[in-house]
Amino acid sequence: MSTGVRLRSAGGTKPRFRWAGLDWVLLGAVLALVVIGTLLVWSATSTREDLTGGNPRAYLEKQLFNISVGLLLMAVVVVADHRWVRVAAPAVYLASVVGLVLVLVMGSTINGSRSWLMLGGMSVQPAEFAKLAVIIGMSLVLAHRAAGRWRPKVGLVEVLLMLLIAAVPAALILLQPDLGTMLVLTATVVGVLAVSGAPRRWLALLGAGGVTAAVVAVAAGVLKDYQVDRFLAFTNPDLDPRGAGYNVEQARVAVGNGGLFGQGLFNGSQTRSGFVPEQHTDFVFTVAGEELGLVGAGLVVLLLGVVIWRALAIATATEDVFGRVAAAGIACWFGFQAFQNIGMCLGIMPVTGVPLPFVSYGGSSMFAGLLAVGLLQNIHLRSTEQAPRRYSAPRVLVSAR
Repeated sequence: MSTGVRLRSAGGTKPRFRWAGLDWVLLGAVLALVVIGTLLVWSATSTREDLTGGNPRAYLEKQLFNISVGLLLMAVVVVADHRWVRVAAPAVYLASVVGLVLVLVMGSTINGSRSWLMLGGMSVQPAEFAKLAVIIGMSLVLAHRAAGRWRPKVGLVEVLLMLLIAAVPAALILLQPDLGTMLVLTATVVGVLAVSGAPRRWLALLGAGGVTAAVVAVAAGVLKDYQVDRFLAFTNPDLDPRGAGYNVEQARVAVGNGGLFGQGLFNGSQTRSGFVPEQHTDFVFTVAGEELGLVGAGLVVLLLGVVIWRALAIATATEDVFGRVAAAGIACWFGFQAFQNIGMCLGIMPVTGVPLPFVSYGGSSMFAGLLAVGLLQNIHLRSTEQAPRRYSAPRVLVSAR
């Protein structure tokens, strides 16, 4: 039976959930990235007794747990009615803001940034969820202002409201300070404003304001010394090869070692020696470059491109303002974060400490990413259900009896 046929139960009128209506290309690309990432994390940690405590499978087991929880969260969002998604949006935004406040009050400092909350034996990074919360919040504001129009009129009021939604989490993230997440969030906000139809002059003013804020932050000492050093090392890695430039230099060596086909999974010389810092999180792409080579690393980039392409395709196909802006915002988020992460591994972007979506180790980043995929699937399902109702003959209702 085709996916356009809707089944009804014998005792009611509520339609069953149609698994065939999912965007399987998107789901397949995400699952492939998750599998590859799990293997890379396992390879990067299996010989690191300082991390694993002597259990070479420790991080493998932790990542599998993160993936299981993330897939469960994704499934919940997929099957949820779109009206409940909108109702929950303000609560998701408020929860992310509360989490960011709690980080500043009682959070743990790791690598110079107070970004983590310790909940029992698990560390949670609220900034990861704030990216999705900001996208949902901005989309909801624009949807309400649209008042049923297919293309909303975006003027000063709409731009200011969307910027206000983004400003609160952004200010809290800057206070941590988490420069990497701040850059990703800024790029995402600009992307959402661009796809929403905001006037170009407002985008130009926003860009100028961002540059001004960055200059003021440096001058006022908001950024830590090590963060400034990372930018200096980006412009000249030889400036401090044993300090700020060490990560970039070792990452380049690891990627360069891989050649075309790599040294083989679990056989990377730099990886097994533990020369690349934070290789299971921020620098996991260097494991792909060294052990899987140009072919394997290229596959990771290709799969990320497929995820971004499908997100944009979903944004284009839906007629719902909320869904269109949210899907495009998620594409901007994944796209810039992937570019930033891979770029710092290759030395073409400064080291800012952001994970590679679906590949890096980490519960918060995995949960937020899979929640976003669930939202994309929810938007896709709703758009495909509405399309036949508007543009094709009425569907046949088949009894389940």
